[in-house]
Amino acid sequence: MSQDKLIKITNKATGTTYYTRKNKKLVTRKIELKKFDKKLRKRVVFKESKK
Repeated sequence: MSQDKLIKITNKATGTTYYTRKNKKLVTRKIELKKFDKKLRKRVVFKESKK
């Protein structure tokens, strides 16, 4: 994966971070993904944040 294409998504409650890709041409809004949080041991919403 190219470092230019990576975006950082974090959970505000625990500070857990994931890195993923985003097509910036098609998706102009901030991404929100439901991912598994190891600290909470359940699926929660992760929002795009600054790198």
